[in-house]
Amino acid sequence: MGRHRGAFDPTNPEPYELSRSRIETFIKCKACFWLQQIKRVSPPEIPSFTINTTTDILLKRDADKLRGKSALPIWEANGLGHIIPFQHEHLENWTNSLNYGKDDTYFNYVHPETNIKLGGGLDDVFINTENGELHVVDYKSTAQGTRSPENYVTKPVSIDDPWKISYKRQIDMYVWVMRNKGYDVSNTGYFVYVDAQHRDRYGMLTDSNPTIAWMKFAASILPYEANTTWVEPTLLDIKRFLVEQETCPEHTPIGDNYSGCDLGRYLEAVNIALS
Repeated sequence: MGRHRGAFDPTNPEPYELSRSRIETFIKCKACFWLQQIKRVSPPEIPSFTINTTTDILLKRDADKLRGKSALPIWEANGLGHIIPFQHEHLENWTNSLNYGKDDTYFNYVHPETNIKLGGGLDDVFINTENGELHVVDYKSTAQGTRSPENYVTKPVSIDDPWKISYKRQIDMYVWVMRNKGYDVSNTGYFVYVDAQHRDRYGMLTDSNPTIAWMKFAASILPYEANTTWVEPTLLDIKRFLVEQETCPEHTPIGDNYSGCDLGRYLEAVNIALS
């Protein structure tokens, strides 16, 4: 019958493909998940952050230069010189988020109890040369500084902001997938953060070529201890939901803990305004 993706078909025996972002949608708002996976109705999309994608590409290229050989200077500076970029024949497939479900050489795992194929696109994988454990690595970019130079405050980046819970769940899922693919994976994942700076920077057009602009980033590495205990129960909940939920549930409005969806918030506001 071919690959089972898009709208869920209970008669299709092939593993049902769900990306980590769709799992995140289920956690935040079951109505949005139902509309996407049952009726193929997606919420309004925002333009992709291509600058963030570019920093991801460049950070991986930095790692590629030393892959399987030695540590990057930033890792050495953080006391992590024993952790180096992992060399693997399928690494490029693992980083391909658009084709994650294509075959076993891509980043996915079929959960036997639900027949759900969970996958996605890794940013990178590093290996601990002391014990052979792998570490899931996620590249992130941000710009924390205020617009006003006189009020600019430099602060370290953090993964503890409440809206970054999805970043942590992403590493949880990827650790779970890698372990089920048979790899020895550490609980410790790493976020490599680059933070755009403008304090004491007097412009971008500083190259000898007047058509080239440069931006400076502060770089840091943040460890995160993964928690995979929620992944399998969530897959079981999703399978029951896909099979049993015949109608669209109510949207979950945005809450204080950044759960829910913007669509739910909007619909709730509209209903209040029209009541």
